[in-house]
Amino acid sequence: MNQSLAIIVPTINPRVLADFIESLKKQKNRNFHVFVIDISGSTSSKIAGDNITCLKRENKGYAHSVNEGLREALQKEFSRFCIINDDTFFEQDFVERSLSSIEKHPGVIVGGKILYAPGHEYHKDRYPQADLGKVIWYAGGFFDWDHALSKHRGVDEVDHGQYNTSVETEFITGALMLLDKSVIGKVGFWDESYFLYFEDADYCVRASKKDVSLYYDPAIIIWHKISQSTGGSGSSLHAKYQNKNRLKFGLKYAPVNTKLHLLKNFVFSFGKR
Repeated sequence: MNQSLAIIVPTINPRVLADFIESLKKQKNRNFHVFVIDISGSTSSKIAGDNITCLKRENKGYAHSVNEGLREALQKEFSRFCIINDDTFFEQDFVERSLSSIEKHPGVIVGGKILYAPGHEYHKDRYPQADLGKVIWYAGGFFDWDHALSKHRGVDEVDHGQYNTSVETEFITGALMLLDKSVIGKVGFWDESYFLYFEDADYCVRASKKDVSLYYDPAIIIWHKISQSTGGSGSSLHAKYQNKNRLKFGLKYAPVNTKLHLLKNFVFSFGKR
C-alpha cells in the first residue's frame, strides 16, 4: 500500500494552477503525488512534473473529476487522499501536516483552516492592508437546515487564533478535504449528479449517516482565491448551480417544511421567467 499523499486537484483552467504548483515545489515533505484532472478541453495545456500525473477528462462536473482522481490513485494503491481546489496555495509544511492529521484521525474526514488569498476577500473594503491574507473563509462548518445551506464558521473574520482548537464539525468544504481509503470504503464516491456545488455537502451528510466523523484541524492552512475557476463568487455560472443544487440537496435531506419552502420558491421563480 502506498502511504504517500495522493493530492486530487480538478481544473478547468490550468493557468490557475501556477501558485498551487509553486507551493508544491516548496514542500519539505516530498511524500506526495499530484493527480491533476484537466477538464479544460485544451490540447495545448501542459502540466508536467516528476510527481504529477495529468489526466485529461471530459467536463462532467467537479464530483466526476474528483472521482476520476480518486479511482486513479486507488488503482496505484494510494490510501491517503487530499481533495483540493486548483485556486489555492499553502506553506511548505502543508503535506507534512496533512499526512500527520490523516494518521491521527483514521477513518475520519478532515478539513483545515482556509483563508482568503490577499485581495480575494468578499468584503474588499473592510480590512486594513495588514489583515489581508488573515481573513477566514472556513474554520469548520455546519448545516442550516431551515434554508438547506452549508455554512462556514468564522467566515469574514480576521484570524486571531479564535478557531485554533481542533473540533468535530458538520460540514467540510470540498475546497480542502482529507481522508483515507477506509472512508471511501464506507461512504463511496462523490455524487456526480450535482455537477457543481453541494456535492461536498452531500458527501458530508452521507458520511455522517455512515458514522464517519468529520474533523476540523486548524494546523492545516491554505489560502483560497474563491471560485476563480467558475468566474468568481456571484457569477452567472456560480448562481446557476448554487440555486439548482441547493434545491436538489434540500429535497434529499432537509426537513419537510424546508422542502416545501424550496419548492414554493422554485415554482415562483420559474413562473417569473
